[in-house]
Amino acid sequence: MIRGLAAAAALILAVPLQAAPREDKALTELQARDHRLFAIGWRLATANAPYCERAAPALGLSVLDAGGFADPAAVRLHLGLSGDLAVGAVAPGSPAETAGLAANDTLLAIGGVDLASRFPRAKPAWQRLIDVTAAFDAASAQGPVELTAARGGTRRTVRVTGTAACPTRFEVLDSGGKAMAEGTRVIFGKRFPGFAYPEPEFAAAVAHELAHNLLRHRARLDEAGRSLGNVRLTEREADRLMPWLLANAGFEPAGATRFMERWGPRHDGGLFRNRNHEGWDERADAIRAEVAKVQALMASEGKADWARHFVRETLD
Repeated sequence: MIRGLAAAAALILAVPLQAAPREDKALTELQARDHRLFAIGWRLATANAPYCERAAPALGLSVLDAGGFADPAAVRLHLGLSGDLAVGAVAPGSPAETAGLAANDTLLAIGGVDLASRFPRAKPAWQRLIDVTAAFDAASAQGPVELTAARGGTRRTVRVTGTAACPTRFEVLDSGGKAMAEGTRVIFGKRFPGFAYPEPEFAAAVAHELAHNLLRHRARLDEAGRSLGNVRLTEREADRLMPWLLANAGFEPAGATRFMERWGPRHDGGLFRNRNHEGWDERADAIRAEVAKVQALMASEGKADWARHFVRETLD
């Protein structure tokens, strides 16, 4: 979804892909992973909007800037774009999809204002994507957004009304294999092993990172101090919130336990196997206990209202 970003933060285009013809396959694979992450992230963020702070209207599309790649012309050619700015991904069932927008539609204007003129290429290259994203955010907060797009030489204008979502942007980087949360962003390296996992388990990995943002862990650690104990407590808390987020989004909450049981034994020294985290078996036990609570709530109330029922960890 479209959310504001910190100017100093690295974006998906911060490590540009050299999109020469021989790299078309790499670009296609990168985009496929971006679409998968975006779809699951949207599902989690919208389903949990009633319980998160500062939920805001979102359109269900991400923006791609070919001008931020090493070879913009090659990217435009490969994706069939008539300009630099385009729809990167569209979430299934989102307002953007309902309006008929699709990935690789060239974005021409917002509210009748030409995007190429309003947002020329910038230095650093990722600055334009930040600015366009902020403009989309501001417009969607005010009501229906008028977007003009082109596909296959056909230009049309649609009105898109946002739906409430927890404020996080989901991105795939063209490097690395880790996952992280940065307050307003969930970021996965393209080699993250969970991309090969079944959907409920991959969704659990996304939910873990989203949980860090929803529980404001970066801010809490800034306030309480980043001691080893505090970092471990925030990781435990994000683990425990996974099944709540999954259940509200229609995923099986036990997928969180299965994710940890699959991931843990296979990955030493990575996200879930370092001094800032408990052992994977301890974490799986904590998740399993939380799954039982979530299942009981879903049976009695039909929802997992973590804003009311989730028990927070106390930092030192």
